[in-house]
Amino acid sequence: MAININNLPNTAQVKNDKVEQNTQRQQTAVQQNATQGANQKQDSVSITPQAQQFSKLTEKASNSSGIDQEKVEKIRQAISEGKYKINVEQLARRIVHFESELFGKK
Repeated sequence: MAININNLPNTAQVKNDKVEQNTQRQQTAVQQNATQGANQKQDSVSITPQAQQFSKLTEKASNSSGIDQEKVEKIRQAISEGKYKINVEQLARRIVHFESELFGKK
């Protein structure tokens, strides 16, 4: 049996048509994605003033040594001049309180 190839459509033309169809589909998809992207909101982050203040205070605390040098110098000077007075009753209460917390007794 013989096949008549003269009546077949031009395969080059069929391929070109398919390429054009695929190109159009891709362009349509790109346009749809672009319009969807334009309609979507962009993500954003905003920090409240309280959070900003907290961040600054945290940074300041981490950079601090935790020792009030001015207070230390005043006490040192008062001791060297003999003017520093110790409240022995308050000291005793605080020692008892500390030991009770330390050993779990009240």
